[in-house]
Amino acid sequence: MESQKPWLNLYPAEIPHTMKSDEKPLYYYLEQSALEFPSQIAIHFLGKELTYTELYQQSLKMANYLQSLGLQKGDRVSIMLPNCPQAVISYYGVLLAGGIVVQTNPLYMERELEYQLNDSESTFIITLDLLYPRVSKMKALTKLNHIIVTSIKDYLPFPKNLLYPFVQKKQNQMVVKVEHQGNTHLFLKIMELAEPTVEEYKYIPAEDIALLQYTGGTTGFPKGVMLSHDNVALNTKMCSAWMYKSMRGKESILGIIPFFHVYGMTTVMNLSVMQGYKMILLPKFDPTDTLKTIHKLKPTLFPGAPTIYIALLNHPDLQKYNLSSIECCISGSAPLPAEIQEKFERVTGGKLVEGYGLSEASPVTHANFIWEKRKKGSVGVPWPSTDAVILSYEHGGIAEPNELGEIAVRGPQVMLGYWNKKEETEEVLKNDWLLTGDIGYMDEEGYFYIVDRKKDMIIAGGFNIYPREIEEVLYEHEKVKEVIVAGIPDPYRGETVKAYIVLKENQQATSEEFNEYARKHLAAYKVPHIYEFRDELPKTAVGKILRRALIEEEKLKNAN
Repeated sequence: MESQKPWLNLYPAEIPHTMKSDEKPLYYYLEQSALEFPSQIAIHFLGKELTYTELYQQSLKMANYLQSLGLQKGDRVSIMLPNCPQAVISYYGVLLAGGIVVQTNPLYMERELEYQLNDSESTFIITLDLLYPRVSKMKALTKLNHIIVTSIKDYLPFPKNLLYPFVQKKQNQMVVKVEHQGNTHLFLKIMELAEPTVEEYKYIPAEDIALLQYTGGTTGFPKGVMLSHDNVALNTKMCSAWMYKSMRGKESILGIIPFFHVYGMTTVMNLSVMQGYKMILLPKFDPTDTLKTIHKLKPTLFPGAPTIYIALLNHPDLQKYNLSSIECCISGSAPLPAEIQEKFERVTGGKLVEGYGLSEASPVTHANFIWEKRKKGSVGVPWPSTDAVILSYEHGGIAEPNELGEIAVRGPQVMLGYWNKKEETEEVLKNDWLLTGDIGYMDEEGYFYIVDRKKDMIIAGGFNIYPREIEEVLYEHEKVKEVIVAGIPDPYRGETVKAYIVLKENQQATSEEFNEYARKHLAAYKVPHIYEFRDELPKTAVGKILRRALIEEEKLKNAN
C-alpha cells in the first residue's frame, strides 16, 4: 500500500520532508537545554520560576531517589498531577531513572485508578496531597509500593505558599497532612535528601518504551499505548519543524492543556524542553485567569482545544485584555469550528490552525500550514516522515481523491502497540499502518478532511449522517456558544439526530428557531429532530466534549 504523497509539493522550503532520529533517550533534550540555556527560565508557575539548570538538577534528584528505592529499567511509575513544576520534574526524573512514565488523570475515581495501576503494574505513584486519601487505598488493591506526595504550595512563591492552606479551607477543600515515613515520601524532602546523580542505562530509543499513555475507554476498558523514546522525540521534532518561525530559546508557551494528556505532553512540555522555551503553567483552565496570564506574561505560543478558545472569545471582559503576543496556536483534541478560528485570529492577530492526531501516534499526524495555504474545514496535511491514506469502503484499497473511507497513518511516531493487548494491537496495526477509526477523505492536493469517528456516525432511516457537519452549521448561528450532535435511539428511524446546545450569555432561543435555521443549511434528513439547551456540556480534562456521555444518558433514560 503506497500513497503518492501529493502534499509534499505544498511544503515550504523551511519544512523538511523527513525527520531523523537523534538515537537518544527522551531526557537527552533536557540535558542539552540545561547546557545551552543554563540560566534561562524553563518554568513559570503562578509567580515561581525555575531555570533549566534547576529543572535538570531536580529531575536528577528525583531519578536518584527512585533508583535508591529500587526502581529498575522498565519499571512503571504513575504520575498523577496537574500542570505544575512537579509534573515536569517527575516526568524527566522517571525517564532519567530508567522508568516508564504512566500518565494518570488526577480526576480518576478509585475504580478507574485501580484499573490503570493494575493494568500498568505501576509500583510507584507521584501524586498530590489532596489525592493521597484516594491513592493510599490502592496499596491493598494493586502492586503499588511507594507513594511520593507533593502539594501545589511546594512550588508556589512566598507568600502564596504560606497562604495556600487558608485558601484551601476557604474553598472547602480538604487539607491533608502527610508524613515522610515508610513507603510514603514527600517531594520536598526528596529534593533535600537526594543527590543529582544517576546510574544510566543503555537505550534503543526506537524500541524502549518511554510512556504508557492510556486512551479513553470509549470502547471497553482504556488501553495503555506504548510510546517509545523515538516515537515521542520525533513527534516533538516534527512539531518544532512545523512551527519553523519560532525561535529556539526565545519563545514562551502557555501550558493549560494537561500534561497527562498526550497532546499537552508533546506540544507544550516536550517541545519547550527540546527548544529551550519558557513554559507558563496553569494547573487548571479558568477563562479569567487565562486572559490575565496572557495579558501579563505575553506567551507567544498557545496550543489548546476548541472549547478553550471558545470560552475565551465569549468572556464578557475579553476586550480589556491584550492578547497580541500570541503568534501561533495549533488546536487539537476535537474539531475546530471555522467561525472560532477566524474570530480568534482577528482578536489576537496570531495564527490558529487545526491539527489532527491520536494517542496512538504520540499524538500528531496532520496539521494545517501555519503561514502557508490552508483550507477551511481541513485538518491539513501529514507531517514530515508521516504517510497517510484513505482506505476505500468499496474495495479496501487506497481511495480516489474525495472518496470517503477510513484514515490510516504510518510514521516514526506510531506506537509500538497496546500494553499487554496483542489482539487489540493486531486489530489496528496492519503492516506498519495504524487504522485510526476516523472517516475522512483527501482532496487532489493532499489536504485531509475528517468527516467523523467511525463509531460516532449516525445511521438514521438508512442514511449515514456525520455529526461534525451538523455541528459546523450550528456553530455559525450567532447565539451558539457550544454544540454537540449525537445519534440517539429511535424506534422508527433506528437513530435520530439530537443537538445539545449551550447558548452565549444573555441569549435565549427556541427549538423552532434552530429547526428553521438548520433547514436552510442542511438536507432534511440531517436536520436535528430534537434540540436540548444546557448550561454546560460534559467534557474531558482537556476540554473535549464527551459525546459518549450524552449518548449513555439517553440510553439510561430509555431503559427507565
